[in-house]
Amino acid sequence: MTRTFLPGILAMAAIVVASNILVQFLFGQWLTWGAFTYPLAFLVTDIMNRVYGASAARRVVMVGFVVGLVCSLIGTQIMGEFGPLVTLRIAAGSGVAFLVAQLIDVSVFAALRGGKWWRAPLVSTLVGSSIDTALFFSIAFAGSLSFIHPATDVSWAAETLPLLGVGPLAPLWVSLAIADWSVKLSIALIALIPFRIITARLTRTA
Repeated sequence: MTRTFLPGILAMAAIVVASNILVQFLFGQWLTWGAFTYPLAFLVTDIMNRVYGASAARRVVMVGFVVGLVCSLIGTQIMGEFGPLVTLRIAAGSGVAFLVAQLIDVSVFAALRGGKWWRAPLVSTLVGSSIDTALFFSIAFAGSLSFIHPATDVSWAAETLPLLGVGPLAPLWVSLAIADWSVKLSIALIALIPFRIITARLTRTA
């Protein structure tokens, strides 16, 4: 790592730590506060990719993965009202989803970097965010994947309710996933503004 990459490394670490803390606090019925900070990890990855290249972006991703892993391991040791704050399935889902989604984001961005300025960050974030959501919620809560850690009780997530409170009946975790995914997509669009401003400044000073 070089000092050049330090701001990106620190930003990624801060986002991962903040998201791991804020995920413990509910926002409405379907979201947590962590849902609003976690998508910023894709912004950091894309800025690093645009300014310093895919290799630098992957280094920052690996830092985020390690920090997230440490946070998850700490969470498994902290007991809440209903057991550990972080179950092994949640820890596994979080780690796998982050690493796979972020690395795919880097690859998609690199493939599209020669087009219009907004295309690479938008498409890579949309693809990465979709994969992140699908992997995390499936690994953490889907009943069909209970073999990952049979001792983890996810029966509450399988409770059948109207989708997002208004749609057809679906497991609770599906509503949680869709709500989370919607926030990610919204932030992907909003993040184009800081992406443009920050990359322009860094490119001028690089």
